[in-house]
Amino acid sequence: MRLLDLFCGAGGASAGYHAAGFDVVGVDHRPQPNYPYEFVLGDAMTFPLEGFDAIHASPPCQRFSTATGRARKAAERKAAADRWPDHLTPTRQRLAAHGVPAVVENVPGAPMGGTRFVLCGSSFGLDVRRHRLFDAIGWDPGLVPGCHHGWQTPRFVSLDEKRKDGYLASVVGVHGHANYAGERELREAAMGIDWMTPRELTQAIPPAYTAWIGEQLAAALVTTP
Repeated sequence: MRLLDLFCGAGGASAGYHAAGFDVVGVDHRPQPNYPYEFVLGDAMTFPLEGFDAIHASPPCQRFSTATGRARKAAERKAAADRWPDHLTPTRQRLAAHGVPAVVENVPGAPMGGTRFVLCGSSFGLDVRRHRLFDAIGWDPGLVPGCHHGWQTPRFVSLDEKRKDGYLASVVGVHGHANYAGERELREAAMGIDWMTPRELTQAIPPAYTAWIGEQLAAALVTTP
């Protein structure tokens, strides 16, 4: 089964779908030298959708993140909205009209519709609380795993806490120390990613999320008449 990953970045979501058995093609408007699968440099808003069994899209989230939303004054929110256009709404509309089962990802609070659900690293035994909102378009993922924050304690200070830039959600673990510098290996292990630069890692989806989604999606494709 072939899956198209729009706004693919360095391939966190793609890696999960690949683990679930999909042949993945990624599309992004910027070169992605670390992307591990077939890559096409192009505009994700207009890239042809034909020839794929399923589609994933992760439109830019800055417009809807807490850094450009509740945490800022009204004037700053407007300036952020002007800087970051809404790619989410037209992407959702385009995928819904196309008719192929699709998944759209963004930050909690983004204006989604359809079958919405949230995934967290704690749901999959990861040392990260990176909540992400997903919209299943044209299919039903079934029972969604919930958060399990209780076993997690802070491992090191996140970028959110150090720089307030909204990119990296809290990475956590059982050791309880707070030491961000020099902890790249822990960050990579927490995310389940070892092929990205630190900057790419801050914006990635843990592959465990889309590995679970991919398994449900593959089952839905098999049972679709």
